[in-house]
Amino acid sequence: MSELYQTRFVYGEALLEAGQRYSNVVALDADLYTSTRTVLFREAFPERFVDMGIAEMDMMSTAAGLAACGMAPFVNSFAMFLTAHCYDQLRIQICYPRLHVVLAGSSAGLTQGPDGASHQSLEDIALMRALPNMTVLAPADAIETRAMTLAAAHDLTGPIYLRLGRYPVPNLHEADYTFQVGKATWLRQGRDVALIACGHMVHASVVAAEMLNQQGISASVVNMSTIKPLDVEAVEAALAGSRRLVTVEEHSIIGGLGSAVAEVLADRGAGVRLLRLGTRDVFGESATADELLEKHGLTPAGIRESVLRALKG
Repeated sequence: MSELYQTRFVYGEALLEAGQRYSNVVALDADLYTSTRTVLFREAFPERFVDMGIAEMDMMSTAAGLAACGMAPFVNSFAMFLTAHCYDQLRIQICYPRLHVVLAGSSAGLTQGPDGASHQSLEDIALMRALPNMTVLAPADAIETRAMTLAAAHDLTGPIYLRLGRYPVPNLHEADYTFQVGKATWLRQGRDVALIACGHMVHASVVAAEMLNQQGISASVVNMSTIKPLDVEAVEAALAGSRRLVTVEEHSIIGGLGSAVAEVLADRGAGVRLLRLGTRDVFGESATADELLEKHGLTPAGIRESVLRALKG
């Protein structure tokens, strides 16, 4: 069995590597450095680490000041707190002046699990997509997480939202994978249905595609790890080569990846049917990660069943 990784843990290691490479990288945390894994950076570079306490809005303002002075701040907290609590500061102090601040939203989505609705971020992609100048990234595995973190530290510009999770997934990319912002990667090629997924749901979609293949359904899998700017060409290619498009995300279907793909189809007047899999206008609740994924049909088996019903319908 392939080794499993939590993207939040890999992020912590990659942030440490970024700090070793680039002296202007600094890290700010809201009293969650053990969970967000910035503890590694904190131990290596105490002079470049600030624990702001439970003061996320102040942390965002401090990051804006650091970025304006030429530093590359990584701001860390649970995804729900980082996006919703700080929206005004993020909008006016960071996005409006296009400052290079990296928001690392840890423990995103349903798989935050037992902490329940207050901590599960099912709206964060929608919030970040709506902000002008914001880049939105959701890595699918450890290899992509490292590549995105290093790119965010040095190669990319402007505000960046990096969506990280705590659900263990295997690596899907080869070790020599090169991340390009705004470019999707095709993990499987099929002719009947295209599964366009992000984050943890990419691996679930790969397994679902294998299950569908056993039933005679040929499925593509597209890792749409950059949600903004969206890879429109990849959507068009999936549209051209499939009878049905399906988006899969550990997020509300309102405003997330499914909405982004639907916007592309609407802009082009495409008549293909789109099935959006995710949570449906509900809050999360307290349960294990696996129980929540099963309830919302986001396991490989659940994805397979949804696809089969859609194709029959």
